[in-house]
Order: sequence, then C-alpha cells, then structure tokens
Amino acid sequence: MLAFEISEYKNRLTSVKRSMQEENVEVLLITDPANMNYISGYDAMSYYVPQCVIVANELEEPVIIVRLQDHYSADQTCWMKKENLIPYPDKYLWEPKVLHVMDFVSDFIKEKKLDTKRIGLEMDAYYFTAHWHVKLQNALPNANFTDATKLVNWVRGPKSTKELEYMNIAARTVEKTMYNAIEKIRPGVRENYVAAGVMHDQIMGPGVFGGDFTSLPPVMPAGDRTAAAHFSWTTEGKYKNNQLVYMELAGCYKRYHAPLTRTIYIGEPPEVVRKTTEVCIEGLNKALDFIKPGVTCEEVERVWQSSINKHGIEKESRMGYTVGLSYPPVWAEDTAYFKPGEKTVLKPNMTFHIMPGVWLEGYGVAITETIRITETGCETITKFPRKLFIND
Repeated sequence: MLAFEISEYKNRLTSVKRSMQEENVEVLLITDPANMNYISGYDAMSYYVPQCVIVANELEEPVIIVRLQDHYSADQTCWMKKENLIPYPDKYLWEPKVLHVMDFVSDFIKEKKLDTKRIGLEMDAYYFTAHWHVKLQNALPNANFTDATKLVNWVRGPKSTKELEYMNIAARTVEKTMYNAIEKIRPGVRENYVAAGVMHDQIMGPGVFGGDFTSLPPVMPAGDRTAAAHFSWTTEGKYKNNQLVYMELAGCYKRYHAPLTRTIYIGEPPEVVRKTTEVCIEGLNKALDFIKPGVTCEEVERVWQSSINKHGIEKESRMGYTVGLSYPPVWAEDTAYFKPGEKTVLKPNMTFHIMPGVWLEGYGVAITETIRITETGCETITKFPRKLFIND
C-alpha cells in the first residue's frame, strides 16, 4: 500500500527534475534511503546492501534497482510500473572487488544510452562508498560525474499536508512515550527498564496508529553522563536520588519523525540546574517567538545565543536542524541548520527540530521541540509541558 497518492510522487519527481536542471545534472543516482523513499515510495530494511533509484529526463518514471530478495518489497511500496522495478541477483554481492552491484547499475545506464551524460552522485551520503564511486568510474569512463549529495534533501524541505499529518501522528507517539518514561524514572529503577518502555511505546504508537522504529536510538543519559550530548542508557545502571536525567526521544510514523527532549531531576534540583533550565527555556521561547517566513536560520540562532549570553552561557554547536523523513543512522534531513552563517531563508511548512541544549562541566540540560514554519510564524508540532520535571 502506497504511503502517498501517486500524484504526490509525480509532483516530487517534477521538483527533483527541476532541481537537476538547475544544477546541470542529467542523470541522478540516488542511494540515500530517505531520498529513495521520497521519490519512489520504497520502504524496506535493505539499505545495508547496494541499491539505488535512477532519475533522468529520458526516463518517464524513476527506476529502482534492488536486490532480488527485495524485489517484492519494491513491488509493494513503489508507485512506478513493474518494469521500472529492477532486481539484481546475489552474485553481485559475493565478490564485490570482482563483480559489484555498481557494475549492474552501470550496465543499465549503458543500456539506456545514458553513459555519456552528466551523472549526479550522492557522494557524501551515508550509504554511498568510495568503492562504489570507483566501480562507477571504471564502468562508465565516458560519463561526467558530479556531486549531487543534497539535491533531493533540499527538495524535501517544505512538507505536504500528508507529510505533516504523519509528523503529527509521530508527535502524539513521542508525547505518550515521554510521559510514560518520566513517570518511570525513580530511585532504584534500572535504566534499561525505562529504555525498554520507551521502545515499547514508540512502536505501539499513540493508539489507533502504530509506530515505526526511529532512526536514532533513545538518548537518555543520567548523572554526570548528561554532560555528553549522545549517551544512551547504561545496561546495569539504576537511577539514584539527586540525579539529573535528560531524554531525547522521537516518534516515527511511516518514516516521518517528531523528536522531543525533556530534562528530569530526581530529588531536589540544585540551583544551578534550575537556573540553566530556565535559561534554556527562555532562549527557546524567544527563538520560537522570532521565527517566521523570510528570516534566516542564522538570525534564529542569534536570538537564542543572545538570550543565553546574557546569563554568561555560550554554546558553539548548532541549535536546530531540518527533520522529517529519515532512516538510520539519524533523523535529521541534513540541509538547513540553526547555526551561525546559515543563510537559508525560512519558508512555510519547513519542519525543524529546534534543540537548545546546554552541556556544561558535569551536567547538561536540554529542552527541545519539533516545529513547523507557518505563514506568519511557527507552531510546535510536539505538545508537551516545557519545564524541568522533578521526580521525588
């Protein structure tokens, strides 16, 4: 069953081809799983083997090339005609230094007489390797290769009504997940017990809708581990009195994510933790009030930075990024960021994970939201109390 109407996929194809023309790309080889999904609908856990979608002006529809074992997955999730779902046999995986999937892909490109074109590759994507690049260069010596790493990512920016619907379902999932996790964090409770509950709630979803696995495991450090931004739970650790915890979680529905972060203190929080949380929330609120179409990402970051600077805190890292459709290892869309020097202009229906977190010596605090840019400002897709949670 398709996740979107065929008309929406065709509109996406038109937009991608327009961007290709602007970038002087005649053939586009898409290997990023999220970009493959966006243009074709393909959804399967097959991204650990070579696969791709090919887009070209000479091709009426995208062509997807997948492992023979995954051909049925393509048949079930892709919108294109069956002849554009092309399987390769496993022999292309047996001795990759001798015979590689990119040889199969190259044969298709030559068969369609596209081997002298300017071919765009996602050279800096997670699932495109240097070996693949070498194989393509050797097999297609007359092609002109160019880097088209984020071409599709940028097209994905403004979300459709259906995409926003999916993100809202994901938001309801993460709200339920966060509430239940906070309720479980008590002295003596094992961290992995809370983590197991998180994953249960993420997959169960908010009720009538189920949930998908998220592109990033739960981030949920406790104690002095909160000074790091990307620790998860410890396998034998137990929560203690007078301990800080923060959790960065997400809901996921049809691969669309809505992340949310909250900070919890077990016991009576020290004044420095209270104050840091207040500073984070104040800066977040000011940034949210400032955001609207027409302003740039760097201007948003500047509002946040100016707010926390008044309290003697500085933060070097970015404080937000585009979010939505994704596969492991991350849920970021890897385009616009709220960071210094980012000139991207905000447009309606762009979606971000705005993440004002502060990691200091021995502790860290983070309060985040998933947001949508509206016609006049922004709205939070996630709806959850914005405060320091205190568990006695």
